[in-house]
Amino acid sequence: MASPAETRVFLEVRRRLQSALLVLGEPKEGGMPMDVSITPSSLLVKTPGGCTEICLPAEVRLVPSSGRGLQYVAGDGLHLRLQARAEHSSTELTSMFNQSSEALDCCTFYCQSCGEVIIRDRKLLRVLPLPTENWGALVGEWCCHPDPFAKKPLHPRENDCFIGDSFFLVNSRSDTWQPSPQVAPEETHCPSSENHFKLKPKANTKVICKRCKVMLGEAMSSETIKFYMTEVIMQPSERNFPIIPRAQFVQSTFAQCLVELSSARSTFRFSVQGHDGKPYILLWLLNSDSVVIESLASSRSVKKFPLLEDILKADSSSAQNAVKVLYQPCIKNRNEKLVSSWESDISVHSLTLPSATCLELLLILSGNNATLPPSLRCMNSFQVAFLKM
Repeated sequence: MASPAETRVFLEVRRRLQSALLVLGEPKEGGMPMDVSITPSSLLVKTPGGCTEICLPAEVRLVPSSGRGLQYVAGDGLHLRLQARAEHSSTELTSMFNQSSEALDCCTFYCQSCGEVIIRDRKLLRVLPLPTENWGALVGEWCCHPDPFAKKPLHPRENDCFIGDSFFLVNSRSDTWQPSPQVAPEETHCPSSENHFKLKPKANTKVICKRCKVMLGEAMSSETIKFYMTEVIMQPSERNFPIIPRAQFVQSTFAQCLVELSSARSTFRFSVQGHDGKPYILLWLLNSDSVVIESLASSRSVKKFPLLEDILKADSSSAQNAVKVLYQPCIKNRNEKLVSSWESDISVHSLTLPSATCLELLLILSGNNATLPPSLRCMNSFQVAFLKM
């Protein structure tokens, strides 16, 4: 526990490198004496104004005698590097991208924002990943005859669910809640995990939650609906709707998406764009093996945004798995040259989300960046953030 005058503490542990960076913030009253005690399982910082104690999770242990490189950084405080023994977490993440058909035998789809049931008790016999967006270009290498899949879009059948990078496709059978109005887009080429159909201009294809009016997805055809994973929770029907703060859900879901894609496709740079096709964020994944522990004083700038209040409560003096990212905002025509460069780079992967969710994600990144020690907030021309899983 810590008093109102607690010292700001930031600790990043790298599992693969077995190392840790500890930052002890400056007390508000400059020149105050500080007593720091480091044990393998805890940190204790005492000042005349109070004390801060952080207990490490069971899988993380520090090596106190390995402390090196102690230095004072103006605006931050003391920086210290240590060796750490960090095991992989015993609780593995449940991937929404690789769930088995057994686990999804009978599912209910909920609006994540308000809990409204979108699809009730849908039996899914097949849960299949969609191919990557460049799969069509490789067909010529596989076949000695004309492309047999040309102009044949992949529609999920009644008991199918097709998993893409940030969405899933389901069949819009009669017992499924339907968007209004329902407009069938023009299908012009084969779908992939990111590029499915080319829609007619100005076609109203949005799927809107009838209770909270949040955009859940899009009608890809008269038979197929695309739900974004940041907007809809899909889980076995015997479970109750999980109440998860919006910002925590978006942050965790998106971080998990980055980890899955980087592992499966060796992709580390991403362009996050809205459903309107406009770029919102350029993002570079640095590593996915961090454990971040923070004990932070409240930030006035963060308090202005209610979306971030739940994140601050959850992050206070708690250890969380996180991915470290570099990002650049692209709203209001910012970083146009960099956007143009990344768009022409085939190693950059595009992720599409509802435009409102892109703004939420940008706000989450900015809030996370604001809680870092000042010297750690930037790297080259990019801003730094940790997305908690």
